Amino acid sequence: MKDVMEGPAFVYIMASGRYGTLYLGSTVNLLKRIWEHRNGVVPGFTKRYDCKLLVWYEACGEWETARQRELQMKGWKRDWKVREIEGLNPDWADLYDRIALP
Repeated sequence: MKDVMEGPAFVYIMASGRYGTLYLGSTVNLLKRIWEHRNGVVPGFTKRYDCKLLVWYEACGEWETARQRELQMKGWKRDWKVREIEGLNPDWADLYDRIALP
């Protein structure tokens, strides 16, 4: 049986809008996790604050690497996270469709 923590892992940032509320997370199934956030499937922060836009993500290889990167970035100031977003996605576009479509 395959371990749920195997495979490529990602760190990602969801936003409620441009310069809005930010949520930082990590996962081994980016498409599924973003779909869950967008559809309010799991109660919590992203549902409460309407963080439905995938504005940034980074592939990290293994789960532990992604988790460490998430924890590192959670210690960052908001301005640093905004710079990271705008380095990849200056328009704060929703990146979900770009990764979801084949």
